[in-house]
Amino acid sequence: MKKNLFKFGFFTVFLAVLFFLAVQPAFADTTTQIAPYKVGKWLPSDQQVLNDWRTDLIKETDASGNVSLLPVLQEFKDLIESDPELFMLFTEMFNQVPHKPPYDKDPTGKPQVRNYTHMLQLMNTLMTRAPEFNKTGLVGFPINAILDWPMGTPAGASAFLNGKVNRQLKKILTQWAVYLDSPDSRYVLSDDPKHGWFGSDAKKAMPTFAKDFVCYPKKKYYGFTSWDDFFTRFFREGRRPVASPQDDSVISNACESAPFRLVGNVKLRDKFWIKAQPYSLAHMLDDEELAKVFEGGIVYQAFLSALSYHRWHSPVSGTIVKTKIIDGSYYAEAQSMGFDPSGPNNSQGYITQVAARGLILIQADNPDIGLMGIMFVGMAEVSSNEITVYEGQHVNKGDQLGMFHFGGSTHTLIFRPGVKLEFDLHGQKPGLNSSNIPVRSRIARVIKAKE
Repeated sequence: MKKNLFKFGFFTVFLAVLFFLAVQPAFADTTTQIAPYKVGKWLPSDQQVLNDWRTDLIKETDASGNVSLLPVLQEFKDLIESDPELFMLFTEMFNQVPHKPPYDKDPTGKPQVRNYTHMLQLMNTLMTRAPEFNKTGLVGFPINAILDWPMGTPAGASAFLNGKVNRQLKKILTQWAVYLDSPDSRYVLSDDPKHGWFGSDAKKAMPTFAKDFVCYPKKKYYGFTSWDDFFTRFFREGRRPVASPQDDSVISNACESAPFRLVGNVKLRDKFWIKAQPYSLAHMLDDEELAKVFEGGIVYQAFLSALSYHRWHSPVSGTIVKTKIIDGSYYAEAQSMGFDPSGPNNSQGYITQVAARGLILIQADNPDIGLMGIMFVGMAEVSSNEITVYEGQHVNKGDQLGMFHFGGSTHTLIFRPGVKLEFDLHGQKPGLNSSNIPVRSRIARVIKAKE
């Protein structure tokens, strides 16, 4: 039986935080860690940078006066004001932000985002902007930055699990994606030393960009036709070779990603909203009968970087059994994490159950692997999951499966119980401080049953 997560109400989420203790899953790395930057560099490492960015956006928006909202944002305003529950939640989420620094004031002493109408005005400004480079940290989630504190409140937790809200947010993000796929979005692909993606600061952060990716440095915008074209760029031939292409016991990395968690004996259902954020297969896969196939199995999760590569590749050779886009939330974060200034980064486990995501099931050619799942999870603005393979298609290890548009946050590999694996995480311990393992490189080996 499928579960509709959007039926969680305000009190369900709030009371769960009060009354349930963390459950530590087997093999999970649950050590508290403080990342040197917001995970994946989607948001600035320095909270003041994020505050200053919001302040500049607010000044620009407020100086523009009473600008008419774009139709898709006016629809959102009408939805909030016509629905009594949403009107209450979107009012209260701003009232529930603590009335003390750093939550309540900008550097000028004014509330940063004052109410939902101010929120909509700021979003209106962003709809015709593309992300700029910033060496201190990329404001890769500009709408997320607006909602930084409200989404961490009890009212925000309930509002951003609401199905009607998320359907409207999907429309808004889809409209923004049209702009990001247009030539107008290329203005950030400049050589501006501070904010251009090909300026001096960006080249220091990505020194091998021209060698790694298909691009044309002598052409304007390096030959990219839009921001999305730049973001979904390809590696040059030979830069990311497939690990042991003829050895079907070797499993390769599906994304250019850093290990976050490795968990065994995963439950069919679990209290994923508590602090440890255990995996709950029935909710992850949105299908209880399918989840039973993987009950007691292994989940490996890794997160992507904003500066990196965002296409997905098959970790094994096999046949595509099923593909599914699962609609979900965009700005929901685990209340058990408190006010996460980089939210929902610290909710990586939680969002595998509630966020918009793409699921691909592969019947591996190697019978010791058999059926496995790969789930690509969007986060905040990064929730446009495009699957490029079809059911019944045979793929080779390393072939493309799809991509995130405007980024990507995290992905999981899901194995059945009884599959014996030796993981090779390149000398790293899973967690928030890990570093990227190259896509298509070895991350695991399956052990034959007779071994």
